[in-house]
Amino acid sequence: MNASNSPAIHLDDATVTADLAAARKAIATERAGLAALEAALDANLTRALDAILNIKGRLIVSGMGKSGHVARKIAATFASTGTPAQFVHPGEASHGDLGMIKPEDAVLALSNSGDTAEMTDLIGYTRRFRIPLIAITMRGESSLGQASDVLLKLPDAEEACPVGLAPTTSTTLMLALGDALAVALMERRGFTAESFREFHPRGSLGKRLAKISDLMHAEPPVVRVGTKMAEAVLEITAKRFGCTAVVDARGDLVGIVTDGDLRRHMGGDLLQMPVERVMTANPLRVAPGGLALEALATMNARQITALLVCEGAKPVGIVHIHDLLREGVA
Repeated sequence: MNASNSPAIHLDDATVTADLAAARKAIATERAGLAALEAALDANLTRALDAILNIKGRLIVSGMGKSGHVARKIAATFASTGTPAQFVHPGEASHGDLGMIKPEDAVLALSNSGDTAEMTDLIGYTRRFRIPLIAITMRGESSLGQASDVLLKLPDAEEACPVGLAPTTSTTLMLALGDALAVALMERRGFTAESFREFHPRGSLGKRLAKISDLMHAEPPVVRVGTKMAEAVLEITAKRFGCTAVVDARGDLVGIVTDGDLRRHMGGDLLQMPVERVMTANPLRVAPGGLALEALATMNARQITALLVCEGAKPVGIVHIHDLLREGVA
C-alpha cells in the first residue's frame, strides 16, 4: 500500500528526524565497513579462487546463525553463476550430513568469531579428508582461521547495531565478500549472459535473455512469387499471424503481405493480383539466435505485431508479440 492509500497518520517531525538519523547512521557504518573490506583484500582472494576452480566436485558453503543465512545466499549465488555449490548446516553435518561432503569438494566456512562450536566437526572433517577449507572470519587467530587453507579475514569493523551485538556490518561484509568471489569466478570462467540464462530459464532475468528461437513458431506462413492473392489470403487466415512471407523460386524472402497491405489494395480485382503487386518488399526480419527482448523492442518501435525469422534469406519461423508478452519478455 502506498502512502496515498494509507490511513491518515500524523507523523511527528521529531520522530521522523530521529528515525532517519538512525537509519543513515547504520548505512554509513556498514559503508565504512565495506570500504575497509575493499582495502583489506589481498592475494588470499586469488588463492581462494584457485582453490574453488581446482575442485572436481562442489563448493560446500556453511555457517551458523546469521552467518548461516548469508552462507545459503552465497551458495545460491555460486550455483546460479556456474559454480556447483550447496549449503550444509553445520549442526546437521554433525548428525550425518558430513556424508554430503566428498573429497573432491571444497568448503567455504563463515563464522564471525571463528570459534562457533557447531562448526568444530565440519572443520575436523575437512582436515581428516584433506578437503580444501576456505575461511571467512574476523579473527584469524580463531580455530577456524588457524585450521583453514585459505583465510579471508574480515576487517575489524564496527557493527551497525547500536549496542554492538546483533550481526549487521559483519554479515554485510560476509555477503559482499561472497559476491566478490562469485563475480571474480564468473570473470575467470568467461561467464556470459547466455550462460546465466541456462541457469535461469524461468526467472524474469532468464525470460529477458530468451532467444527468438525459443519462442518462435517454426512453420511461418509462406507463399511464392506469382501466387494469386486469393491463395495468399487463405494462407494468412490459416496460419493466423495476420501476414504471410513471400519467397522467390529459391525460397529466399523477398516480401511480406500483411493485413495492412490488404486494406491498402482493397478493390475489385485484389484476389486475382499476384502477391508481388501487393507485398511490402524487403520486410523486417530477425535471426533465430537474437534476443526475444530485441524483437519485442523492434515490434514496439515499428508498431507491428509479428516478425519473420530468417536464417540467411530463408524464413524459418515467425514470432508474434502476443507470444513474447505471454512469456513475460518485457
